[in-house]
Amino acid sequence: MKRKRHTSEQIVGKLRQAQADLAGGVELAVVCQKLGVSEQTYYRWQKEYGGIRANQVRRLKELEKENARLKKALADAVLDKAILKEALEGNY
Repeated sequence: MKRKRHTSEQIVGKLRQAQADLAGGVELAVVCQKLGVSEQTYYRWQKEYGGIRANQVRRLKELEKENARLKKALADAVLDKAILKEALEGNY
């Protein structure tokens, strides 16, 4: 069976739909079947995206991307510093 990837916004939407169904008295197994995911996936999503809204998910993704960019810039700067230090010592 081919694996389907869900975006963060889709996951938040499905969790909201699941919460509404569960509040209506529908069993978790039926809700998961309706969403097309396993109960394990539901619990994993609930753990990761449980209390956030769609706009917060977008902001989180932007911050993660910026954080990765800054980490790369820092690694480059540290490498440049090490190269310059080695060149000043004459060990090249």
